[in-house]
Amino acid sequence: MAKATTTEVFVYKGVDKKGQKVEGSVTSISSAMAKAQLIKQGVRAKSIRKKPKPMFGGGNKPIKPMDIALFTRQMATMMKAGVPLVQSFEIVSNGSENKSLAELIRQIKDDVASGSGFAPSLRKHPKYFDELFCNLVESGEQSGALETMLDRIATYKEKTEQLKAKIKKALTYPIAVLVVAGIVSMILLIKVVPQFAASFSSFGAELPAFTMMVLGMSDAAQEYWLQIIVIVVAAVVCFKKAREKSKAFSDGVDRVMLKAPIVGIIINQSVMARFGRTLSTTFAAGVPLIDALQSVAGATGNSVYTVAVEKVRDEVSTGTPLNVALTNTGKFPALLIQMTAIGEESGALDTMLDKVASYYEEAVDNSVDNLTALLEPLIMSVLGILVGGMMIAMYLPIFMMGQAI
Repeated sequence: MAKATTTEVFVYKGVDKKGQKVEGSVTSISSAMAKAQLIKQGVRAKSIRKKPKPMFGGGNKPIKPMDIALFTRQMATMMKAGVPLVQSFEIVSNGSENKSLAELIRQIKDDVASGSGFAPSLRKHPKYFDELFCNLVESGEQSGALETMLDRIATYKEKTEQLKAKIKKALTYPIAVLVVAGIVSMILLIKVVPQFAASFSSFGAELPAFTMMVLGMSDAAQEYWLQIIVIVVAAVVCFKKAREKSKAFSDGVDRVMLKAPIVGIIINQSVMARFGRTLSTTFAAGVPLIDALQSVAGATGNSVYTVAVEKVRDEVSTGTPLNVALTNTGKFPALLIQMTAIGEESGALDTMLDKVASYYEEAVDNSVDNLTALLEPLIMSVLGILVGGMMIAMYLPIFMMGQAI
């Protein structure tokens, strides 16, 4: 029985046709074949070697949404280069450093090789490929433009994950400030303040009210620090569980977040970006507008806008123009509505929505940068007030004794 041919990933450095230095990686069965592939691409390799394996075998990492976006981009690139679908799966899986992702790709490859379609094979893994992803792939298969559709999906996934990362950054920063402030306060109350309290016991004079308050907080922190930690952790866990289990609670949190100062603006902008990006991608893929709006409703990421998009879908299904239906909800900004109206009139709705998405993605980026710049001095102020306040409370009796003498 012939031995199965295995491929390896080779990293190279060389020069292109213009004489400019280039470097990258290529998948092939040997270094000689890799050099031949590079020559065909117009690259003259000066050095080429196997890509080193990660130390400690750290390949069994969980599959993240950005991994799926990378997989989609690689598949689109392979198919545009004329590589057959099954061989594309093999090349991408062999080049993946994430063993979990490589195994997932091999499972999809085996299903496709056995006669199953690409979309049905993806639907067997709903944890990684949602209904929107599968529907778009199915549309590409049916239209005979799978490589173009994969390119659109890859762009959509990349933009969506970048947007999520920006939102996470905006929300994580304030939480980090509170956590750091809490930890610093607990350390001061448990370790530092008691040292002063021992000195105050020999004063024999009444301590200032501010000092007494801090000493009381210190006594409580020393006695109940474990209970405080348990309560905080339990509150966080209960909050997460309540959001998962209770739709009413989750909807309430979504409404509050939209009205929150600064952060609410960022969330509103991100919803507009997701709306434009999702509707543009699905509509350009040939998905009927009603079905596309159904996909958008599930991709907004906020229940308030999910309900609004569902109302838009219902109105559009009765013959109402999209821009009018958006206006009737009272939830969407004038810019998005005007761009939608122009797109409907010109027959370029997908292009207009794509521009809307790009505009709001940039707006989110700017808002997050502004929030970061605003929070940096705020962090210093909060920590300064906490640390400075406790130190003043501890030194206040000493200052008062000095004045009395």
